[in-house]
Amino acid sequence: MSAPKKIFGIILAGGEGKRLMPLTADRAKPAVPFGGQYRLIDFAISNLINSGLRQVVVLTQYKSHSLDRHISQTWRMSALLDSYVTSVPAQQRLGKRWFSGSADAILQSLNLINDEKPDIVVVIGADHVYRMDFRQMLEAHIESGAKATVAGIRQPLSMASQFGVIDADTETGRIKQFLEKPTDIAGLEDSPHEVLASMGNYIFDADALIAAVEADGESPTSGHDMGGDIVPYFVDRGEAGYYDMKQNDVPGSSPRDRSYWRDVGTIDSFFDAHMDLISTLPIFNLYNMEWPIHSQAVNSPPAKFVRDSVGRIGNAIDSIVSLGSVLSGTHLERSVVGPWTLAGGGSTITDSVVFDGVRVGAGSRVHRAILDKNVVLADGATVGVDRERDLARGFTVTESGITVVGKGLFIER
Repeated sequence: MSAPKKIFGIILAGGEGKRLMPLTADRAKPAVPFGGQYRLIDFAISNLINSGLRQVVVLTQYKSHSLDRHISQTWRMSALLDSYVTSVPAQQRLGKRWFSGSADAILQSLNLINDEKPDIVVVIGADHVYRMDFRQMLEAHIESGAKATVAGIRQPLSMASQFGVIDADTETGRIKQFLEKPTDIAGLEDSPHEVLASMGNYIFDADALIAAVEADGESPTSGHDMGGDIVPYFVDRGEAGYYDMKQNDVPGSSPRDRSYWRDVGTIDSFFDAHMDLISTLPIFNLYNMEWPIHSQAVNSPPAKFVRDSVGRIGNAIDSIVSLGSVLSGTHLERSVVGPWTLAGGGSTITDSVVFDGVRVGAGSRVHRAILDKNVVLADGATVGVDRERDLARGFTVTESGITVVGKGLFIER
C-alpha cells in the first residue's frame, strides 16, 4: 500500500481590500468581522481543518496585527502532533520589498514548503464565504494526474466579466483556456446560462508549484498573480485540471446552501452575504454542526432582550444577535448584531450589520447600514435614513444605498 500524500495548506491573506473601505481602514480584509462572532479568515481555515489538513500557514502583509492576533489566539493546534495554523508576514527574503502579487507571496515564502517537504500544496484565498470539503478535490487532483487543479463554481453567464473563467474540456478534464473577466463567452455545455468561475482555490503538486513560481519570479512582464499568471502557465503546458464545485458534497449541507460561495470583496457583496444568513431557511447555514465554522470563543454572557425603563417591549425578527449584547425595548429586524452591542429604548435597527461593541442610543434609527466596531449613536441619532446627511457627515454610501460608518465614530443627533 502506498504511503499517504503529505498535504500542506497556504492561505493568501496579504491583500489590501480597498473596495471594503472603510472596514479595512484599520485591519486586513481577512480580519473583517462577519456573521456576528466570526472573522472572514475563519471560513478558509475551518474548511482546511475540517478537510483534515493539519499544517496551515497564513501569508499576511497589510495591517495584519488584528489578523495575526486572531489567528494566534483562536487557532491553537496540537504541537505534539506537529499540527499548526500560523500567520507568516512578508519576510523580504528576496530583497527589501513587499509581496508584488499572490504568486510572489508564495515565491518569497518557499522556505515554508522546503521545510515541510509536502507532496501536495493547497493554496486558497482568505476572504470568501463558503463551505468546501477539500478532501474530495484532493482525490480528484491525484486521480487526474494534473500538476495543478483549479476549483470552479458555477455562476450566471451574465456575471462572467466579474471572474476568472475556466474554459473546460469535459473529455480530458483539463482547462483549455483560463479567461480573466471575459465579456464574450459561451456558457457550459450542460448549462448554457452558466460559466465555471474560479473560486481562487488551487491544488498543486509541490515540485510543480515551486518550479512555476520560480519561473514566474524571473519574468519581467508577469503580474505575479496566481490566477493571472500561474494558472495560465499550467494551462499552456496542458497540466491544469479543473474541479467543479457541483461535485463537492459537504457533510450536513442542504440543497439550498450546497454550492454557496460568495466573494465579499465589495460593500454590497459583504452586506448581501449577511442577508443570506438570516432567513428561516438560510441561503448559507451557520448552524451546520457537521461542518462547523470555528472561531474564537467569546467569554461573554448570553444575549439579553428586555423592556426599557418605561416598559416598552422590543422584538427581534429574522436576525442574529451575538453574545453579550443587550437590546432594551429595541425593534430589531433582518439584521446581524455583533458581540457586546447595547441598544436603548425605542431604537430601531433594520436591514443592518452591526459589529462589536456598538452603542445605539435611545430613540435612534439604523437602516441599511454597516456599523464598524465601537460606533456610538447619541440618543435620537440616525444612520441610513437620510442619504444626503450621511454623505455630508463623511460616511460611505454605496449606490445601492448602504451606509457604512467607520470604526469608533460618534454620531450626533
